[in-house]
Amino acid sequence: MVSEMGEYQLKCPYCSKTFPDDYTNECPSKCGLIRAAYSQKQLTVRKLPGMFRFHDWLPVMGYIESDAGSVTYKSLELAEELGLSELYICFNGYWPEKSAFIKTCSFKELEALPTSLRLKEHGGGVLQVSSAGNTGRAFAEVSAKSKIPVILSVPEKGVKNIWTTEETEDVLMYSVSGDYTDAIEFGNSLCDIPGVIPEGGAKNPARRDGMGTTLLDGAVTMKRLPDWYFQAVGSGTGGIAAWEMSLRLIADGRFGNKLPRLHLCQNEPFTPMADAWNKRLRDIVSDSGEEVSRELALDVYAGVLTNRHPPYSVPGGLFDALTDTEGIMTSVKTPDAKSAGKLFEDTEGIDLDPAAEVCVASLIDAVDAGTVNNDDYILLNITGGGYRRLIEDYDMIPLFPSASLPAGSTNETVRTEIVEWLKNYERG
Repeated sequence: MVSEMGEYQLKCPYCSKTFPDDYTNECPSKCGLIRAAYSQKQLTVRKLPGMFRFHDWLPVMGYIESDAGSVTYKSLELAEELGLSELYICFNGYWPEKSAFIKTCSFKELEALPTSLRLKEHGGGVLQVSSAGNTGRAFAEVSAKSKIPVILSVPEKGVKNIWTTEETEDVLMYSVSGDYTDAIEFGNSLCDIPGVIPEGGAKNPARRDGMGTTLLDGAVTMKRLPDWYFQAVGSGTGGIAAWEMSLRLIADGRFGNKLPRLHLCQNEPFTPMADAWNKRLRDIVSDSGEEVSRELALDVYAGVLTNRHPPYSVPGGLFDALTDTEGIMTSVKTPDAKSAGKLFEDTEGIDLDPAAEVCVASLIDAVDAGTVNNDDYILLNITGGGYRRLIEDYDMIPLFPSASLPAGSTNETVRTEIVEWLKNYERG
């Protein structure tokens, strides 16, 4: 049974306390990010659908029937263009010719599947998710498939990015003027309403381990850990997830004993984590203030890369991940990202999400700078793509906000509506 494979405890790596999972996302002593400690110390790839083939290292007991999962392949054309002999592309999107079936075209679906299931198994209530676009779309798609309800808070600019491939009545969405952080703050206020449960962000081990299956798929395909892991980041949670999964694979004993070096990037002009890391600062320090930071975030090509309060300095967060892996963070200009996206489509044959274009540009820069060697094993995490391919097979069904609210709004403006909506999901 799947339940026999899914045994785990939650553990704080800083105070060593273990505790059962009651949809717990924080150590009682608030030491740092908690992790799932799995009973299976060696990874077995299971005969389960999509990402759930890595069920051994996901904090859930069951699974959702979904074929969404990462697909890793060895690059030929882009690798030749860049002079790299061991470039592996981990594609997260819709590309059926490569057996890639993430219908939201974003690896955020890998977070949404185990997170939604974990709440259903261990907590109850209705998830609240704040998103700049991709995450909200992923949770909406999972909700449409599983009937697990969700309340979304998204910035106005992100509403156009929220759609599903199946009709759903289990998603309640609000838009907020301002940027991603404004949407987060409004979403946090919704969690004061009884029955509304915060999804947890980077604190949620299901989100991190779901995202970490990209690293697992890459290592299983390579039959070893990569030398480098490339990804564009907004909160940095994907980098943290890759680090944590690498530690598990080293303990497994069959994939090598050296951590991949994280090579992460952000999109100019919003680069707070890259700026802090390149000064080796544990805390992000902004001289410009919140208003200027918001304006910079709104001026970014890859809008999903704009979390103004990322899990960078928290113990177990991105600063520690970069430190442990001798990592690198760079910034990418928008014209370079667009040029890199065109190169990828010309060589590999699929269109990319803007964040993935930023990532490809960072790889090109690393090659030009001599940061990577030509024979290094490189895992390039393409976090989204295949939009044009998707519309050949599916309709993108738009979701519309129940209300559009100014930045700074609280739950008082929508409390009555949410309380009434929640009655549809009360346990009988």
